[in-house]
Amino acid sequence: MTRPHTPNVRYGIIGCGMMGQEHLRNIALLPGASVSCIFEPDDAMAASSLALAPGARRASSLADVVTAADVDCLLIASPNFRHAEQLREIAALRPLPVLLEKPACTSLGDVRELAELGRRYPSPIWVAMEYRYMPPVARLTEEVHNTKNTGPVTMLTIREHRFPFLVKVGDWNRFNRYTGGTLVEKCCHFFDLMRHMTRSEPVRVYASASVAHNHLDERYPEGTPDILDNAYVIVDFASGQRALLELCMFAEGARYQEEISVVGPVGKAECFVPGPGRFWPAHLGEPPVPKVIISPRHPKGPRELDVPVDPVALAAGDHNGSTFYQHQRFNAVVRGQGQVEVSLSDGLAAVVMGLAAQESARTGQAIDLTRGDFALTGLGTQH
Repeated sequence: MTRPHTPNVRYGIIGCGMMGQEHLRNIALLPGASVSCIFEPDDAMAASSLALAPGARRASSLADVVTAADVDCLLIASPNFRHAEQLREIAALRPLPVLLEKPACTSLGDVRELAELGRRYPSPIWVAMEYRYMPPVARLTEEVHNTKNTGPVTMLTIREHRFPFLVKVGDWNRFNRYTGGTLVEKCCHFFDLMRHMTRSEPVRVYASASVAHNHLDERYPEGTPDILDNAYVIVDFASGQRALLELCMFAEGARYQEEISVVGPVGKAECFVPGPGRFWPAHLGEPPVPKVIISPRHPKGPRELDVPVDPVALAAGDHNGSTFYQHQRFNAVVRGQGQVEVSLSDGLAAVVMGLAAQESARTGQAIDLTRGDFALTGLGTQH
């Protein structure tokens, strides 16, 4: 991994749990980047984070990070339900460039408030949709957008078969009220990919989902966890394209964690993405290599392409190297050498889609995204 000289960008980190620490490991790989201070209320997580960024100091509050003279930009990696309130506090204190972990927020009320905040915010806000930057997914997106091997894409299918939610500080990720629901917390990535690949806006969402197996033996003061662990979600787009999400969170025995396919009149393109390498059983040898497969209709004959990931970036997190590639681009934006690729409006649209899917699964009814509470109008999302 080459490391050309670049001006230093100094990060302030808000929230240093599992995902915050993945960001710290990846920032450490960036030339010209450093972490000045962190705000993390949990002592154990703070200690682990400072070990990853030994030049940083621990702040006593979010305000201490935001107002620090040696901070050029912010990363918010706190629990989902804190994102909106923290972004509002940052806007009032010192509106620095922000990399905001997904989901941007967890409720329709916060969606509307953050949409208005985003129109006034004078600095870049980038929502951390890492899946766009997984090398096999980025390669598949190129296929979708150039249409040479597929033609205009008609159908998009995303399958994620993975492990259950991991343990977080206080197990906040066990309840819809804190996460926004599984189809927001986990699946906003996939709804973002749908919009990104189709270059169109969703008009209708229908979901069927349940809590079938995971976490049902756990007990908390709030009760039994209510987060969904399996779902089908169908999304219709204004362009006439349609997409399907298939989620299963008790299928970690699969070879690949994500399988994405796009189909058009000329052919089909697919990508296959393995899960985190640290979960791959050692007795099975090396983890699978990500793949893209191009399958034309005429002449028939699939072409299979390996899409390996830089091993240093791969080892720095659980997202197929994407966190590093995302930071490269965000870092360039902070230095005035790039453009935001995943806007706050993009992040809010993905939240609305997830909340609509949650509501559809609850009621059994399709949700119209062109009118009423779930309408995307006003978010600035039109392609």
